[in-house]
Amino acid sequence: MSSDTVVPPFDRFLVTAEEVARDRPDVDLELAREVFHEVATTLYNGLALDGLDDHDTAAVVAGLCVDLVTHDPGAAVRARARATLETPGDLHEPEAVSAAYLISAAMLKL
Repeated sequence: MSSDTVVPPFDRFLVTAEEVARDRPDVDLELAREVFHEVATTLYNGLALDGLDDHDTAAVVAGLCVDLVTHDPGAAVRARARATLETPGDLHEPEAVSAAYLISAAMLKL
C-alpha cells in the first residue's frame, strides 16, 4: 500500500481518525490521520489479516476501529479476540478472526 492510498477495508481506519478528531476536541485531526494511516499500513503490509475472506477482514477492521480508540486498546483487542470465539455471530472463520486480532495487537505492540 502506498503512502498516499489506503485500500478498502483499511480505509475505514482513516474514517475512524476523522470521527475521533470530530468527537474529541483534544484530538488533532492530522495526528490522528497519521496514526491510523500507520495502523492501516502496518496491518496491510504485515499481512495480519491475510487469509481472511472479505467479510471477516471487514469485521476485524471494524472491531479494531472500535478498540483502538479505547482507554486500553490492547486489553480491548484481546477481549474481542476471546469474545469472537465465544460468540462468533456471522463470522465465517471465527478462529482465524480471533487469531487476526491477536496478531494485529502484537504487530501494533498493544
